[in-house]
Amino acid sequence: MFVSRFDGQAKLLVRSLLCGTSGALRALDVFHRQQRVNPDMSLCPFMETLCQDEVTCPQTEDQPLTVEPLVCLFPALFKHNLLSFVYLVHSVLPRPAVLRLLECLTQDPRPSPWVIALVRQLERATGTHDGPPLYTPLCSQRLEELSQRLVGFGETGGWAACLSGPTVESDSQHASGSSELRTQRKRKGSFVTLDSDCEETGQRSKRMKMDVSGGECCDVDEWSTREETSGRSESAAPAETLGEELQPAPDGPCGALPEHIKVSVLQIKELLENQTEWDQISMEVFKVLNDCDPGQVEVFCSMLSFPDLPEQTLPNLCSSILTPALDFSYSTAATLIRSLLLQKVLSLSEPASRCLVTAVTSLCSRYPRPACQALIGPVLEEKNMGNSQAELLNRLIEGCLDSHYRLLVLQMTFKISWGEAVLSVIHSVLDSKPDFSEELFTQFSEQLLSQGPQFTKSVKFAKMMLTVLTKYNRHVTAAHKHSLQGCLMVNETFLKKSLQAALKRITHA
Repeated sequence: MFVSRFDGQAKLLVRSLLCGTSGALRALDVFHRQQRVNPDMSLCPFMETLCQDEVTCPQTEDQPLTVEPLVCLFPALFKHNLLSFVYLVHSVLPRPAVLRLLECLTQDPRPSPWVIALVRQLERATGTHDGPPLYTPLCSQRLEELSQRLVGFGETGGWAACLSGPTVESDSQHASGSSELRTQRKRKGSFVTLDSDCEETGQRSKRMKMDVSGGECCDVDEWSTREETSGRSESAAPAETLGEELQPAPDGPCGALPEHIKVSVLQIKELLENQTEWDQISMEVFKVLNDCDPGQVEVFCSMLSFPDLPEQTLPNLCSSILTPALDFSYSTAATLIRSLLLQKVLSLSEPASRCLVTAVTSLCSRYPRPACQALIGPVLEEKNMGNSQAELLNRLIEGCLDSHYRLLVLQMTFKISWGEAVLSVIHSVLDSKPDFSEELFTQFSEQLLSQGPQFTKSVKFAKMMLTVLTKYNRHVTAAHKHSLQGCLMVNETFLKKSLQAALKRITHA
């Protein structure tokens, strides 16, 4: 809506602040990444743009035009995230810029209670507000009572001591009776581990924060399982900074990626989930793939669940990957193609959709060798390869691969057992008239002889043989002719006589 008012770097911040309840933390990650790239980067232009006056049209004709600061036109959640973000970084911001932003927010005709509270909190942090405390008198009374209960519990301390005090006292009062004694022992046994339980609860809360703010890549269940198997031997240490608190464990799937790549993963995930039109700024986040090594690309694809993406997202995704600014290595391109397309192609039970065909042909045209090794080869090796897969491969052979890569596909068929679908692919390669070498044609003729006996009644195999004898007769030597004659003798299709006549016409060999 108003994102176009900002420059490139500020747009990323705005988009982060618009991303739900975790927007402040995501904006903090983006800001840290931008600072690492450009240490002289300043938030002042971003703040100034937010404070610019904007003319708004009335909802009805009888109302006059109004002028409001741009920041007031954003939704309440954005303002909430913005103030939380500014509070986290206000120590590195010029005080006048912060004060001007707060002044603009006070002009909001539709104030939110949360925004008002956060404004007052920032005013206190900058030393410009000396009014009454933010909490109510009732809250103040409860805090005093709580602090009094926390006094005098010795070394135990914390919430565990606060909560265990009355219960332990209750246990001592009901020490008589065997059944009550057993109940007391159970209670005391539970309170022995209360400190560790509270510590564990804190760690779980911390993991949930990571899941909201930046840890979508690391599932909460995975963290819980990992914690149980480790025997709960680690103690929770207070984080020195907010950024450190939000970091996942180094042995998790996210730990293999640098911080700026994790931020890009989150932004790409939002693009994929929103399924809206992608602008140029959105596509630029994929430039991070140029910074990834092969192992990081594997983690990147896994975190984004590329194999499970719906097919309608593939055209936008492939357009971003195929921008001129990106030129992947063989291993990176192969990993992307395998993650994005292989499972979808293998699971075809009917002709491929337009979205899938567009994605496959675009990636295959740009990266033909990785496509051959990561997609075409595994599909040919699949024992249950059907006509839907063969039809798609034939489209790639005819429209995306040049002669060299068509021959590479043909050589892949030498290592597998042929079926009707594979015969269709081989026939497509032959129809494209690649430049056979003498050695390669000899290898191909050996495959015809070795795999031919299982296709004595196959019309498709007979048609392929007829193509070999008519279009590639100049490659047939005397040795080839003698061997192929024996192969044709066992053919039982209606094309047997045509095949024998075509072989007989080859006299120059």
